[in-house]
Amino acid sequence: MTQTITKPSKLIPSLENGDQLTRLEFETRYHGMPHLKKAELIEGIVYMGSPLRIEQHGNPHAHIITWLGIYEAATPGVQTGDNCTVILDAENEPQPDALLRIKESGQSTISEDGYVEGAPELIVEIAASTVSIDLRDKQRAYQRNQVQEYLVWRVYDQQFDWFRLRGGKYIKLQPDEQGIIKSEIYPGLWLDVNALLSGNLAKVLEVLQQGIASRKLNC
Repeated sequence: MTQTITKPSKLIPSLENGDQLTRLEFETRYHGMPHLKKAELIEGIVYMGSPLRIEQHGNPHAHIITWLGIYEAATPGVQTGDNCTVILDAENEPQPDALLRIKESGQSTISEDGYVEGAPELIVEIAASTVSIDLRDKQRAYQRNQVQEYLVWRVYDQQFDWFRLRGGKYIKLQPDEQGIIKSEIYPGLWLDVNALLSGNLAKVLEVLQQGIASRKLNC
């Protein structure tokens, strides 16, 4: 009787911080680690998240999602995303903290397996410091892939950066005399920066409602 020799299946390596991978390699390893909550491919380099603190990330993140979610509720045709994978190009598959996309006529689409493909019009990242990847490699990748507005909340620095893509480069928008930044892509998406930084969510939402109401006045 002839004995059949079965070759062992090839093991898929685990993701490690700093791995240099193609997007296909990244996706294959990521799918093989269902316990992993967050990993990103930025400019061909793997970045894996560390445990998150509530004051430095969890609560700021919740405030941003609340702000965008209320805007979505009042604005047909847009979609908010919370920590969802975005397939940008061959070397970039980030998982931004928050995004806002135009559903039908926007830059991005939804793939058959449910991922965002292409650049959402607006992305928000909660960053720990000025030396964060969010202001280096991610910013370059988002700029190159035409993310129109890129928002970075530098929690430790108590700063909020709102970048607008113009002529292929990001320029930083400044608050008006009332301390409000107004989106150039999404009518009525207003942000009271000082209220956000001080944790005054009620004021943030009050100003947002003012922005939403202004759309009717301008019709």
